[in-house]
Amino acid sequence: MAGTADDREFVQSLARGLAVIQAFGDERPEMTLSEVAAATGLTRAAARRFLHTLARLGHVSSDGKRFSLTPRVLSLGYAYLSSLSWWQVAQPHMESVAAKVHESCSASVLDGTEIVYVSRVPTRRIMTINLSIGTRLPAFATSMGRVLLAALTPGELDDFFARAELTPLTERTVTDEAALRADLARVREQGYSLVDQELETGLRSIAVPIFDRAGQAIAALNVGSHASRSTNEDLLESVLPELRCAAANVTASLPA
Repeated sequence: MAGTADDREFVQSLARGLAVIQAFGDERPEMTLSEVAAATGLTRAAARRFLHTLARLGHVSSDGKRFSLTPRVLSLGYAYLSSLSWWQVAQPHMESVAAKVHESCSASVLDGTEIVYVSRVPTRRIMTINLSIGTRLPAFATSMGRVLLAALTPGELDDFFARAELTPLTERTVTDEAALRADLARVREQGYSLVDQELETGLRSIAVPIFDRAGQAIAALNVGSHASRSTNEDLLESVLPELRCAAANVTASLPA
């Protein structure tokens, strides 16, 4: 959380305030002062000051003992989404894909070693994981993650593997670095990624990159399907063309 000793531009108090916000989540929707301090590594006195400040700003509420985030926190995330020129452009194309293939369509961006969902058009729930805007998943085991990783420079990819934890999530999860690098090379060449039950047993997904007008991959678009409904061949024959068409339409609609 702290900056380096010679990083004079690093504002530690801002980092700590953000850490307090990020400490809340599905597993900790409400916390006491002591729990916030333990979750962030702050002292009780420091945690109290940050919570008081966030409460004054309307981002945190309290019943006198337990603290929780307020809907105002969503404005922080929406500021990011509203700055993405492709996001609103992509939404109608994603809705079209979902309607045509009768499966959910999602978009994500790469953030470190994870992908972050920034848009989603659901049709039915196919995963035990609750997917929503802001959901983070390990990039190496997802189709969207792999198309985004395939677009990295060699140096960026080396940095990714230096930081990523290649933990098996199912018996099919590829965790060998050499095998993953070989798959990313294939993804880079063919322009899509198909991941078969590596993130969750029973889930198959296929993804393509979304490029800006300069040819840089800025996001990924995918469709997931339960293995009982779609074979890999089904995804390649029926879903991939729709994804490619949607991604191309998004790129064409972006400002030059």
